[in-house]
Amino acid sequence: MGGISEPAAAAARDLRVMFSRLRRQLKEVSTGAGLTPSQTAVLTRLWKEGASSASALAAAERVRPQSMATILTALDQHGLIRRAPDPDDGRRQVVSLSAAGRRRAESDRQVREEWLARAIQERYSERERRVINDALALLQRLND
Repeated sequence: MGGISEPAAAAARDLRVMFSRLRRQLKEVSTGAGLTPSQTAVLTRLWKEGASSASALAAAERVRPQSMATILTALDQHGLIRRAPDPDDGRRQVVSLSAAGRRRAESDRQVREEWLARAIQERYSERERRVINDALALLQRLND
């Protein structure tokens, strides 16, 4: 890596791997109810970003439109989404969460946050938790 120190490159690698693993673990922690990880990801995206078209969801989730159609059909069968004609283009549909879908997404988020908080509480001392918070404050600069 041109001009990047080995310690910085190693930290970047380790950080990426650690966040990827943590993300996978958080995806596995959910309330169950028979949704696949892809269905849960779409449900979460709709909860965070609001209504969307199937094609925009497919692009955002990096799946083929046919795969997104299958995901949306399953979410519809669970009563978690609503479909309505796009007011700007009657040929398209806008997908949004139903009330049950909102409750499910919020519940999944809460379960994940509680799992993570419990894991941090049980696996780290108070001093280590302060170090984690300090490191998170430093890492926040990556997003600024």
